Amino acid sequence: MFLRRAAAAAGLTAGRALGESDERAPRFTTSDASWQAAYDRALSILAANVRVLPRFDKPVLIEGANYAGIWQECGPHEALVYRKFRPDAARNAHLTFFALQRPDGQLPANNKMSETGFGQIQMVVPIAATAWELAQATGDDELLRAAYDACSRWDEWLMRFRNTRGTGLVEGFCTYDTGHDNSPRWAGIPPQCPGKDAKRFPPIAELPRLCPDLSATVFGGRVALAAMARALGKNNEADRWAESAAKIRELILARLYVAEDAAFYDLDARDRFVKIRCDILSRMCGERVPDQALFDDLWTRQIHNPKAFWATYPLPSVALDDPLFVRPIPRNSWGGASQALTALRTGRWFDHYGHPAEFTFLMDRWCDALARDMAFRQQLDPLDGVFTKADADYSPAALVMVDFTWRLAGVCELPDALCWNVRPGHAAAESARFQMRTDSGGTAEMRYDGRGAGLRLAGRPLGRLEGGAARLVTDKAGAPRALVGIAERPQKVALRLAARPRREVTLQANQQIAL
Repeated sequence: MFLRRAAAAAGLTAGRALGESDERAPRFTTSDASWQAAYDRALSILAANVRVLPRFDKPVLIEGANYAGIWQECGPHEALVYRKFRPDAARNAHLTFFALQRPDGQLPANNKMSETGFGQIQMVVPIAATAWELAQATGDDELLRAAYDACSRWDEWLMRFRNTRGTGLVEGFCTYDTGHDNSPRWAGIPPQCPGKDAKRFPPIAELPRLCPDLSATVFGGRVALAAMARALGKNNEADRWAESAAKIRELILARLYVAEDAAFYDLDARDRFVKIRCDILSRMCGERVPDQALFDDLWTRQIHNPKAFWATYPLPSVALDDPLFVRPIPRNSWGGASQALTALRTGRWFDHYGHPAEFTFLMDRWCDALARDMAFRQQLDPLDGVFTKADADYSPAALVMVDFTWRLAGVCELPDALCWNVRPGHAAAESARFQMRTDSGGTAEMRYDGRGAGLRLAGRPLGRLEGGAARLVTDKAGAPRALVGIAERPQKVALRLAARPRREVTLQANQQIAL
């Protein structure tokens, strides 16, 4: 299955400057000057944020703004989103953490210009999951094996040092563990562990806490480890990882979910819930802890509720109607601001749970706000879309602009499919051209005119979509699978596929029509 392409991946950037994108990088142009300017500015920020940090001698994408480093909670995921522009940086974002792993299995929370941090665990998107997706996409056997070894040892460390209450769930010792800086979730709790030692917690009666999002990260990591083990032919180990993943998911749902509130909460050392409806929720969805039935309830009562998380500019880090929402909004606040990091992570779960139409609203809101501000900052006010005036050139915000442009009106590659998002009349689609090299080596291309877009794959015409907004889903070879409704209102769409008769349909929001 894996082709041992590690040397090729590492050599793609030989002879190029640190911030220069790969010559095979995706290309996008539109006649909408505002959108093009924001997109180009985002790419320039990302290119400038590719740096070499101390203690690891290869380039990585740093967080940017005033964050001179790479953090485990977000760096590998950001680099994965950026991988088609800088495949070397995506690979290095993972190898950095593996290279700096301690003998006892602890992965660093970060690698900064100033230090490598071990004073908290600070994890959100599982590094095992991003490593697995990257290794799958690139056929990188060396990365696969390194990730499997490092992430297996990391899971063991977490169960040894962050399961002190013997529950099987992962415990939070400090604010930085979840990266929820300045959140009322952690009121009264120090930002970092004593002595910068993530194995220790302060002598506070409420600690340690059972944390649903930290436990969800372990769940997602174990799902990925099971897949990695299977790819490596370690079937017994794959079964063990799958079983342990199922077990921690059951524990999360049984102990940390309160059905009457439709919310997940921390459970402190005195077995009391820390009742704040916050970004924990989106992180549970990111690792797909809720099944569809539970998600549908969360969607109605919380996520898509305009009084809670479905703000004018989704998703606030604390529900709008939660009494602990912090106003006025300070900088670097997970007490209410809508964060670029949360927006970037929505690509991991909105489509999975069947809401591409509402995802359009969220993406449009964020791109509109970014294009108006143009500084690419960390956070905005969820009600008026005004960014906190600090910390420009932030990589997650730049990635939101780039990633959402392709998700809105371009082609996106999944592990087993291509998604062609055709959106006539949208600013990003104005006389636009999208061109992207796929993982199999061919080129996927979309060209818009006044009526719709023509689609090409590996140099041959694939088909054409006209009329309203729709997504054509194909396999990697271009064989059609489905049409998907990606607009919140019904869309009349005309589909013409090679060697097939023209087909006209009316797509409802989130509807899927098998082809």
